[in-house]
Amino acid sequence: MAIDVATVKKVASLSRLREADERLESLAGELNGILGWIEQLNEVDVSDAQPMTSAVEVAAPLRNDVVSDGNKVADVVSNAPKTVDGFFVVPKVVE
Repeated sequence: MAIDVATVKKVASLSRLREADERLESLAGELNGILGWIEQLNEVDVSDAQPMTSAVEVAAPLRNDVVSDGNKVADVVSNAPKTVDGFFVVPKVVE
């Protein structure tokens, strides 16, 4: 896929970016270079690669599953401007 100056103008407009007209041709070349690298990556055989969630293998830290007393309604709503029966009161936003 080749990117031309018209495509660069459209992408810049959608991104709300302003670029001088004389710079659009070089931007098109840069974007075409990036797409070339992406096409090269598509050629890499990754069928034997295992999926990973981190570049470094680490064990996930786990906390103890301890039951707490909860019941902290007063603490939670203590800084609220307005409450009723332990619930936040907010202005109506939908008619």
